[in-house]
Amino acid sequence: MKKVRKAVIPVAGLGTRFLPATKAVPKEMLTVVDRPVVQYAVDEALEAGIEHIVFVTGRNKHVIEDYFDIHPELYDTLTRSGKTAPLASLHAMQLPAGAVSFTRQQEPLGLGHAVWCARDIIGDEPFALLLPDMISFGERGCLAGLIELYQRVGGNVIAVEQCDPTETDKYGIVGKGKEVGRGFAITEMVEKPSPSEAPSNFYITGRYVLQPEVFALLGTQERGAGGEIQLTDAMRRLAQRQEFHARPYEGRTFDCGSKEGFIQANVAFALARDDVRELVFEPIAEMIAAQQRRSAAA
Repeated sequence: MKKVRKAVIPVAGLGTRFLPATKAVPKEMLTVVDRPVVQYAVDEALEAGIEHIVFVTGRNKHVIEDYFDIHPELYDTLTRSGKTAPLASLHAMQLPAGAVSFTRQQEPLGLGHAVWCARDIIGDEPFALLLPDMISFGERGCLAGLIELYQRVGGNVIAVEQCDPTETDKYGIVGKGKEVGRGFAITEMVEKPSPSEAPSNFYITGRYVLQPEVFALLGTQERGAGGEIQLTDAMRRLAQRQEFHARPYEGRTFDCGSKEGFIQANVAFALARDDVRELVFEPIAEMIAAQQRRSAAA
């Protein structure tokens, strides 16, 4: 069984759900507390043992490359000013030389196409895929658990969580088969099924370990929903010849591509940090109490 050494992080999306902010700022660079959304995905990958990260970028995303590059003038200014804490935080997030690659998705043809664009850098080995909009919140990141299950069962592994059974038509849903360790075999994958037709309430949350054979399938994949090349369509084809397993995440995933998920992530991460918690807890509690009073008086 080959080790999962590389991860793909697609960052080419236009971020239309966050206009007008994303007209000039990539959605992946919007901050949760004081770190860009994309930094959380990178940290999660490194925590799971990933050695090389491949960013699939698009137009106007050069700021992401700049963010992960060395900034000598800034470092020098912080050093001369004696600002050791922010300097240490910058050094801690610096990726090693040669451990990051950038490739371009010239057209917005969907997630499947973005993944396919990384094929030559990934080569003939399994890889992790992290959708940066989805931020893991828990004792550890989601990808570490996926790789643990992969090391036991091989094949392909997808992160899932449980949704309200009445809301399965909002998600990609998997069918639950035999339990294996902390995961289970996937019997089917259905895109946004009605509650009456859903095989379970386990939905795909944006973390994957995939075998390289998926690239050949994506290269011949016809356009699906929205006129885009859909990753789920290729995974369903791959499932005809390879096993897929699911690992439920033991924390919580915030969809930072949505306004509500982004705000919830900021509150959750702020309250979890010792240096911020006391600054925000009381004001948030006061605002909630005031809103409840207004609602009661209405």
